[in-house]
Amino acid sequence: MAWAIIQNMSHYLEINSVSFSYPDGTRVCQDLSFGVEEGEIGCLLGPSGCGKTTVLRLIAGFERPSSGEIRVRQKLLADSRMATPPEQRRIGLVFQDYALFPHLTVAKNVSFGLRHLSATAASTRTGEMLEMVRLTNEAQKYPHEISGGQRQRVALARALAPKPDLLLLDEPFSNLDIELREKLGLEVRALLRQLSTPALLVTHDQHEAFSIADKIGVMNEGKILQWDSAYNLYHRPATRFVADFVGQGVLMRGTVVGNDRIDTELGLLPHCPGCALTNGESVEVLLRPDDILHDDDSTSQAEVLHKAFRGADILYTLKLPSGSKVLSLVPSHHNHEIGQKIGIKLEIDHVVAFPAA
Repeated sequence: MAWAIIQNMSHYLEINSVSFSYPDGTRVCQDLSFGVEEGEIGCLLGPSGCGKTTVLRLIAGFERPSSGEIRVRQKLLADSRMATPPEQRRIGLVFQDYALFPHLTVAKNVSFGLRHLSATAASTRTGEMLEMVRLTNEAQKYPHEISGGQRQRVALARALAPKPDLLLLDEPFSNLDIELREKLGLEVRALLRQLSTPALLVTHDQHEAFSIADKIGVMNEGKILQWDSAYNLYHRPATRFVADFVGQGVLMRGTVVGNDRIDTELGLLPHCPGCALTNGESVEVLLRPDDILHDDDSTSQAEVLHKAFRGADILYTLKLPSGSKVLSLVPSHHNHEIGQKIGIKLEIDHVVAFPAA
């Protein structure tokens, strides 16, 4: 498939066929392979308990793989027989709970990992990092005297101060409110770009993943189901789970007719590239809210079941004559009442279909 990692291709961070099980035999990760390029931000996205934080622990050196290899800059860090100690891996870590030292000032938290430098060099580097994260004026404050967003900036500055080869971020914004989370996420992306520091983010929040990462791996039950761009995950999901987990949408029943076209309640759909369908097969077609357009002149009518006002848009849940439901994202000046019937039409650029469940 297009999203598969090409074997023997060298990446800055390479995870090659890595599996991990606890001593009691409980398997957490299974045959993971993906890569992060130099200066790139990767992300592991998935529900709680899918194994994504364990992957970070394996890369950081807190766990050893049961099989497979972990490499950074082509240097072997760990396999089933050996593991470089965490303190020798030159990897920075940022956690969701900040993990700051409460008895140290902001400046001393940032300089904590610079003890190998002279006092002058450490002070200079600390000042540079505080300026980058806009905390120069808070240098002599303690963690309890600054906001949650500022504490996360301190944690980021501390992790980046020693100039790590790689930065790992474990749900770094989950303790922040939505508006601050989005703002800080963009700031982190800009800072990593400025420093050309490759990073791997772990999150369960797809909006966070989409706004920060260049490549995203959707995980479930210890496996990466698709490693791809946000665009492809949304428009070309490789599995039913990815289609359901990423974005919003519904699966509509259809039947394959000649030339791989699909006959649905909303009309005939064009060819489904890569779907390997057979004539007469029953399938389910993924329909995103932006695939269903509001059209007053359309003969296809749907009843408004629910509406979610989103400012510029309204997300409508619509019932078709068959009883099937679809979602439609409509400009908010088209404000329709619950129970009202509206005209719709299907305009879909990326046809994705799965065999009917």
